[in-house]
Amino acid sequence: MSIEKATFGAGCFWGVESAFRELPGVVDAAVGYEGGTMLNPTYQDVCTDETGHAEVVELTFDPAKISYEKLVEAFFGLHNPTTPNRQGPDTGTQYRSVIFFHSPEQERVARAVMTRVQPRFSRPIVTQIEPAQTFYRAEDYHQQYLAKRGLRHCHI
Repeated sequence: MSIEKATFGAGCFWGVESAFRELPGVVDAAVGYEGGTMLNPTYQDVCTDETGHAEVVELTFDPAKISYEKLVEAFFGLHNPTTPNRQGPDTGTQYRSVIFFHSPEQERVARAVMTRVQPRFSRPIVTQIEPAQTFYRAEDYHQQYLAKRGLRHCHI
């Protein structure tokens, strides 16, 4: 089995993690922080909106069971990619819409899917597409946060 990584930021990471875990072919999902300048940030650090990190979900997936393209399509269906630095009531750069690609092929696919889904939205997509950086795993209490509470979705 060949395993690949995919990293997405789509606002609060709890619901995004839960939704991605339900997709066949996703082997694991971890929530964390990526894209900023602070080394080893904590949730409290990221919440200051001064670290530059986004709340992200790092997936490991089996490309024989689910394509990266399908993951990107799911990503665009899980949040509003037209609101800069905001998802629902959550505001700040940590809630930005971002795809961190792990290969040139992932970058190509992410850009192609974004172009293809743009007509579904009444405003321009503002999702950033950037090379993957260091992923900092969030604290244990954030991992599978909703599942630990018997929930499947965030009620924002």
